[in-house]
Amino acid sequence: MKRFAQCVLFVAATGLPAAVVIDRIAVIVDNHAIKQSDLARDLRLTEFLNGQPPDLSLDARKKSAERLIEQELLREEIANGGFHWAPESEARKMVAQIRTARYGGSDTRLRAALDRYRLQESDLLARFQWQLTVLRYIDQRFRNGVVIADDDVRNYYEQHKAQLQRENPRNAAFTVLEPKIRASLEGERINQNFAEAMKRARQNRQIRYLKGAFQ
Repeated sequence: MKRFAQCVLFVAATGLPAAVVIDRIAVIVDNHAIKQSDLARDLRLTEFLNGQPPDLSLDARKKSAERLIEQELLREEIANGGFHWAPESEARKMVAQIRTARYGGSDTRLRAALDRYRLQESDLLARFQWQLTVLRYIDQRFRNGVVIADDDVRNYYEQHKAQLQRENPRNAAFTVLEPKIRASLEGERINQNFAEAMKRARQNRQIRYLKGAFQ
């Protein structure tokens, strides 16, 4: 495996050191490097979408690293499986929804908000396109073959009947809630299959956390 230590920028200007560190490698997935700047951008995007102040704490950076490791695994799975990326046009619709819902349709207000998180609209567009691509991949890869037995739907209804009646006071009849329950159970099964696939993929890859990256 190629050995990574840190990304450096060599500066020839008088009075500056020979090399100035501009970024550091945090994690290596096979030969792909995840940099500290990747973690920071992921965190800023996440907090922007959640409407929360940026959190660059150690715990937050560790969670970001896990997301980006999974992202790298997924990129290979998507490419090797011949799955297609979601169209950029769909991602642009999501950006437009954010612009309208949060900023009254104003480009200026959206850019100002992104500036506060040191982000570009292109960062937001890329995040949405990736999210849509992953959702497509999960649906196409893991929905096929998922069958929920009628007994499983009925058993869920009986076991959660009191809660379902509270949530649906006007009509909690089984015939009314059956499609919703079935869809929920299908979603749980798909998520379970996806999680198991990611676990297997991770076991087959070399993942190395660089010393000092999370201190």
